[in-house]
Amino acid sequence: MAQSEENNNKQASSADVKPPRRPERTKRLKRKSAPKPKSREQSDDAKLRPAAAIVPPQSVAGRALTLVVAIMSFLACLTVGGVSVVWDAADAWQNDLVREITIQIRPTEGVEMLREIDKAVALAQEFSGIESVRALSDAETKALLEPWLGEGLQLDGLPVPRLIQITVNDPTLLNLSQLKSMVSQKIVGASVDDHSVWTSRLAAMAGAVVVGGFAIMVLVLSSMVLSVVFATQSAMAGNKDVVSVLHLVGAEDSFIAREFQRHFLVLGLKGGVSGGVAAILCFILLDMLTRQGSGQAGSDQLSALFGTVSVSLPGYFGVFGVIFLVAILTAITSGLAVKAHLAKVD
Repeated sequence: MAQSEENNNKQASSADVKPPRRPERTKRLKRKSAPKPKSREQSDDAKLRPAAAIVPPQSVAGRALTLVVAIMSFLACLTVGGVSVVWDAADAWQNDLVREITIQIRPTEGVEMLREIDKAVALAQEFSGIESVRALSDAETKALLEPWLGEGLQLDGLPVPRLIQITVNDPTLLNLSQLKSMVSQKIVGASVDDHSVWTSRLAAMAGAVVVGGFAIMVLVLSSMVLSVVFATQSAMAGNKDVVSVLHLVGAEDSFIAREFQRHFLVLGLKGGVSGGVAAILCFILLDMLTRQGSGQAGSDQLSALFGTVSVSLPGYFGVFGVIFLVAILTAITSGLAVKAHLAKVD
């Protein structure tokens, strides 16, 4: 009996003892670790946002196409720079020829050459729009003929025409037809050369260079477009299962095409910028070489034809335009190729 009473007392004492309370820190940690419920907008964005890109961002085909686009962009930018240099040089030539007129006096028996030269100079100075009139000396005439007839010329024994150089200040004020008629009437054996033949030929040459440059650009960009088409078809073939599943579950063709356009737009920008930067570096290097090589035969001949071989500001704007055009063409071409492929699948 004594043992049973003792056991009952122990059970009662154990029942009266309350379990220890959890510290508040544990409760706070649990409240912090509990995930917060997502809002409706966040859940909708998570559903709409693709888990991974349809087109792999890095692949062997993508790197190869980036290199091809960079090469095509480089060639197109070089074409733009070359056309800009030739156009500026032809424009400078035309301006020089328009502002210079030459009076040629042929030797005639019984006519004193020096007297006719003085009359021609005085006559030309009367016209408005003319800045200066100067007769070439014997030394300058010999220098003009030395490349064809050699050194040591004696002009007294040769029927060499004498030249009078006229510099025009304002071509719009000069009455050229009246000058030609008065020189031919009052000066024996004289004629006026306004270099119109050379000006027309230079204009035709500059136009031909511009047309040829645009033709080269069209060929280069066409080659790039074909490369993008083949690369897009390769990417479609490599992701055939993903594209088919998306197409079968109801994804619109425009959604799939936008994924490919986004990928190829980035690719086109990388290739276009790489090619454009390389072309700009070539322009700067060529300008530096021509300036440092002044005094050498090849550099002097090049400078005589094109002046300082440097691309002007419109040429650099053309380079940036080519970069933008390459990126846009790459994206548009890839999108059209994807839509055409999906149309065949349907």
